[in-house]
Amino acid sequence: GSDSGSREPDSALANLDVHADLQATLFAAEPIMLNPTNIDIDHRGRAWVCEVINYRRFANKDAFREAGDCIVILEDTDQDGIADKRKVFYQDPSIDSAHGVCVLPTPNGKNTKVIVSAGEHVFVLTDTDGDDKADKREVLFQGISGTQHDHGIHAFVFGPDGKLYFNFGNSGRQIKDANGKLIVDQAGNQVTAARKPYQEGMVFRCNLDGSELETLGWNFRNNWEVAVDSFGTLWQSDNDDDGNRGVRINFVMEFGNYGYKDEKTGAGWKQERTGWHSEIPKRHWHLNDPGVVPNLLQTGAGSPTGICVYEGHLLPKTFQNQVIHSDAGPNVVRAYPVVNAGAGYAAEMVNVLHGARDKWFRPSSVDVAPDGSLIVADWYDPGVGGHRMGDTQRGRLFRVAPADSKYSVPKISVDSVEGAIAALKSPNTCVRSMAWTALHNMGQDAEAKLAAVYQTDDNPRYRARALWLLGKIEGRGQHWVNVALADKNPDLRIVGVRLARQLKLDLIPVVTQLVQDPSPQVRRELAIALRHNPSPKMPALWAQLASQHDGQDRWYLEALGIGSDLRTDACFSEWLKLAGKQWNTAGGRDIIWRSRSPQACDYLAKIIKSLPEKEHPRYMRAFDFHSGPEKEQALLSILGL
Repeated sequence: GSDSGSREPDSALANLDVHADLQATLFAAEPIMLNPTNIDIDHRGRAWVCEVINYRRFANKDAFREAGDCIVILEDTDQDGIADKRKVFYQDPSIDSAHGVCVLPTPNGKNTKVIVSAGEHVFVLTDTDGDDKADKREVLFQGISGTQHDHGIHAFVFGPDGKLYFNFGNSGRQIKDANGKLIVDQAGNQVTAARKPYQEGMVFRCNLDGSELETLGWNFRNNWEVAVDSFGTLWQSDNDDDGNRGVRINFVMEFGNYGYKDEKTGAGWKQERTGWHSEIPKRHWHLNDPGVVPNLLQTGAGSPTGICVYEGHLLPKTFQNQVIHSDAGPNVVRAYPVVNAGAGYAAEMVNVLHGARDKWFRPSSVDVAPDGSLIVADWYDPGVGGHRMGDTQRGRLFRVAPADSKYSVPKISVDSVEGAIAALKSPNTCVRSMAWTALHNMGQDAEAKLAAVYQTDDNPRYRARALWLLGKIEGRGQHWVNVALADKNPDLRIVGVRLARQLKLDLIPVVTQLVQDPSPQVRRELAIALRHNPSPKMPALWAQLASQHDGQDRWYLEALGIGSDLRTDACFSEWLKLAGKQWNTAGGRDIIWRSRSPQACDYLAKIIKSLPEKEHPRYMRAFDFHSGPEKEQALLSILGL
């Protein structure tokens, strides 16, 4: 569809195609707000906006704002669904081109913390007296590269476990603490793009004060924002090298390599390699290399931006508990309904909004309001990215909901256990963060009522939210992990495994109990949980998980690789013991192809000699991930030497 009609806000809705079961309304537009790069909706239904005028090397210097870019709060005071009040929470050149805002309100309205991602910094801005103005600015992280670049630091989000999740794109390169010291993460690695083992874009988890940082995934190109569901599962989009129709959506399997560059050499996707994929979008992500986690979905050309998980009930079933994502390139907001597929997931695409008649519709952020409606930010510009913008004077927010629904703000109070539990069930992250903090602070006083939610609620996501809190009550972690591991629902068994990891409990009994679990997704989590485990029992448990691989499930295979890579020799030996003479099966050949144990080289050679020539490239490529005398010997034996 080509552009038609005017660029004025009163034409904005006419230019959008909206999903048949939904209606879009204009919540805000210029002049009350310009150029939103990222938004967060707070517990009062207000939109917090990164309003960016000083974007990179904008050609028109007249538009430059000397006072700096702003974090703006927009409020609909008369509840007619249109924002009518603007407050500037913070304005300063230090937040020019801000790319993320995360609001963490306190129940009393004082000491509200706002995390702003901008340039080389992550700032915490605190409103200490409840007047909607920042009184204090502290550095949470710094030294991040990619300043004035879309591929640097992105937004923070509050997880169901009370931790923060965030990411940076492939220009971020490293992360330093408030004192300027390079961070060493929980795995003992410096967080830097030096391929030891991390490179390119990364995704992280940390405590609210920035401590205990974990690197959860790497080798993305420009993963714009991360979304976390109630089970603690992570979802991201990633932008391809421009022009390759290779944008992807990822389920982020923790500690995975996501294949933008060659794992060993850092080579780009164009550099020829053995057995590469015939289709460029798939070749692009090194998907047929051992050690690359598969993609959930490839969505074609685009410039993907904000993402969230919709866990509300206002929108129709199709959208409930699904990822909703904005892609500014093709002017679209979509949902990606998933189904389980082996140890991972498969997804399809359902459009929510499409700028069919106006290519300036550039959705940059999507969030869930307390009433369960969606708020979509529109950067509104002729172009997207590329170190410039064409228009500094426009920007919109749309509300998306069923046609008969009026914007409302449910009353919340987190002073009592009951009130806080009601708030914990909100579709809005800000409300849930308040509820989480209140319930966590109540400790054992909240246990009985949280236990009732976990034991009797019919919504597994509410049960999971209660479980995270129960597990973090002082002295009660092991009890609630044990309860969760026995749950009938595999998603809650998964939360049990993740909780055990966060509580630093002994994981060997956890894996021993579930090693034959009927759910491949639960076994996937067990494999990942073994990655940093030093126990002498770990390799034999890993081998039991590996012996259940059927050769059909790439998700499961990569989870096994993640679990074994740091103790690859011991794991491979134990697997060989179990496999015995039956190693040459579809599953066995996969394990050998993926293994980084020097012992695998001899078996790769045997496989190659037993298979028809057209199947050789896949196994020959595996040799590129080995070095040493075992590799040389195996290659000579293939040549009959």
